[in-house]
This record gives sequence, structure tokens and C-alpha cells, in this order.
Amino acid sequence: GRICTIDDAERELAASRKIGVALLAPGELGYPPRLASIDDAPPLLGVRGVPDIMSQPMIAIVGSRNASGAGLKFAQVLARDLGHAGFVIASGLARGIDQAAHRHSIDTGTVAVLAGGHDRIYPPEHEGLLAELLQSGTAISEMPLGHVPRARDFPRRNRLISGVALGVVVVEAA
Repeated sequence: GRICTIDDAERELAASRKIGVALLAPGELGYPPRLASIDDAPPLLGVRGVPDIMSQPMIAIVGSRNASGAGLKFAQVLARDLGHAGFVIASGLARGIDQAAHRHSIDTGTVAVLAGGHDRIYPPEHEGLLAELLQSGTAISEMPLGHVPRARDFPRRNRLISGVALGVVVVEAA
């Protein structure tokens, strides 16, 4: 990778602040404690929303983008029940299972792990869902602002999803 200049860094910090993103290092309040312990933990994580939920125990629920009705229902019930049992639900804001998991844990706390920059939400139609979950939850990304997610960014994002969570429930995925 390239070394960024001080000017570039200051621009990134200012742009991040403008949209409510804090750039946090491992060990800082709001940086997920479990994530800090993985081998390739992000040295800086962009965190937006309600950062104190990051210290609560999390379970990840992820799965197929083209889920069946039964799969979606299962994800909804699981997200709601785990939320009421005191777990924050982490997922990847994707279509299908992820969307169902976020939507049904908004009232108990949910974390959206983004594959792109905070200003490049994928899929774009989930910007409303993200805005809604940020009222009581959090979004995190290791990517800089302006980064449009590419295919290789999704497996990288998945290591963050599993990194923040005590466990991962996979619903209807290959």
C-alpha cells in the first residue's frame, strides 16, 4: 500500500467527522474488543452510530442474499430472540438474511459491517435501513471514505463480522 500524506490524513479525518464517523484504534472506547484480538485487526476502524454497544456481546447472523421465505423468517426470529437475550446482532447489510437480521434487531442493537467506505453503502437501497439502525446501533468499516466495495472486499469484511462476534450463525448459504 501507499503511505498517505499528512494532508491526505487530515482531509480524511475532516470528511469522516462531517458524516459522524470516528476513526478508532484497537483499545480505544468504541473499537470492538474481540476484533482487536484477531491476527489482522484493522489498525483504524471507522465507527458511526452508538459506539458503546460495541462492548456488548455480539452474535453474527449472515447468509444467502437470495434466501427462502423460511430462511428469512428463521433469521428474523433468531435476531429478535438473541437481541432480547442481551446480544447485539452483527451482520453485513447485504440483501436477504443480513437485511432480515438487522431489521429485527434494531430495537435491541445491531452492528452493520460495511465492505466499502461509510459514504459508499452497498447495496445502495439499504441506505434507509442503515440510517434507521444507526439510531440505536453502529456501522463499522476498515475502508476509507470513497471506497466502492469490490468482490474481494466482501471476504475481508466477513473476517470483521466473525471478528466482532462470539459466534456466527450462517443461514442458507453455500
